[in-house]
Parts: sequence; C-alpha cells; structure tokens
Amino acid sequence: MRRNATDVVQRAIDVVVAGGVLVATAPVMAGVAAVVAARLGRPVLFRQARPGLHGRPFTLVKFRTMRDVDESRGLVTDADRLTGLGRALRASSLDELPTLWNVLRGDMSLVGPRPLLMHYLDLYTPEQARRHLVRPGVTGLAQVSGRNLVGWEDRLALDVWYVDHRSLALNLRICARTVLVLLRRAGIAAPGSATMPLFTGSARLDGVEAGGA
Repeated sequence: MRRNATDVVQRAIDVVVAGGVLVATAPVMAGVAAVVAARLGRPVLFRQARPGLHGRPFTLVKFRTMRDVDESRGLVTDADRLTGLGRALRASSLDELPTLWNVLRGDMSLVGPRPLLMHYLDLYTPEQARRHLVRPGVTGLAQVSGRNLVGWEDRLALDVWYVDHRSLALNLRICARTVLVLLRRAGIAAPGSATMPLFTGSARLDGVEAGGA
C-alpha cells in the first residue's frame, strides 16, 4: 500500500504527540515503575515480539502487569498471574505508556489495529490479514467499540474497515472516544477471561479452517 498524504501527516502527529506525552508523563512512569518493581519485582517492563506493518515483527514494550509463571504456586494462566495492581494499570491504560516509545520509533501509530500475537499471522483469512497494511495502534476502532468485549470476528472486521476508511478525521474521533472508554473503564476483559480468549482462527469462505491443513 502506497503512503498517502494521510499517512505522512499521521506520522508527523505520532512523533509530536508521542514525544510530548513521554516527556510530560515521565514522572508518572517513574512512579509506576517503582510500584511495579516493589510489587512484582524486576523487570518492570514487559517485552514481546508483535507483528507490525506488513506483519514484520517488532518488540512491544509495556509495564509488567503479571507475576511470573510459577506452577508450584498455581500461577499458570493469565487469570492466575494478573494482580490487583495489574488490573488497575490495565483499567487506566497506564501500562501502555511505554508503548509510546514504539510510536516514536515508528513501530506503531497512535491509532490503528492493535498489535496481536505473532502466531496469529498463520490463522487469519486473507481478508483479516489486511489489518497489517497499516501500522498497529496504541488505540483503535475495535478498542473504542467495546475493547475486549468485542468478539474476534467483529474485532478483526473492524480492523479491516479501519484500514479501508482511515483518515485524520476518523483518527481524531477514535482518540476522543478512547478518552471516554478510559473514563468508563469498561470492556477491560471478556467474560471468563483475564483479557481476551485466544484467537484460534476463522472459517474461510471455502469452508476450510484458517490455518488448517
């Protein structure tokens, strides 16, 4: 996909806003880092490979919200490992502040489809895979449409719709709605899940399971 005027202007906005917010929230991030270190230990940052533009991997950076896996203590699933502190950080999206560094680097944009897991790449239908035609975002259309309460089929469809209709005006509306979502603190977790159930693939139009033989 060719870069258009929207992409160029959006990139400039990303750099200015991400840089400004990182500077302005530096004291907040220092405080969060200290609390995470005291409550969860080190490292305070969570790093994981995620697919970016055209599916190319990059290292996502967030504040840590979970304890380490420890089978002897029954800390195995995300629900077991997610702490009260972690829930509070996720509800307020304070855990996402370091992700602005990814925006500044060009790995991500302020607005776009959320970066999911690398192994999902083999599970998408060709239509769903089009979500990677733009940079992933810190927030996105699916997030302001219900966050983790939105099922996988609808969530991925919203991502593709955003790719086809993205504009600066749409990005501005998504950012405004993001503020409302954060204030309401709704949709943080899907029912029965610490965050969102794992994506296991979608049925293709020809009836063959995505990612199947």
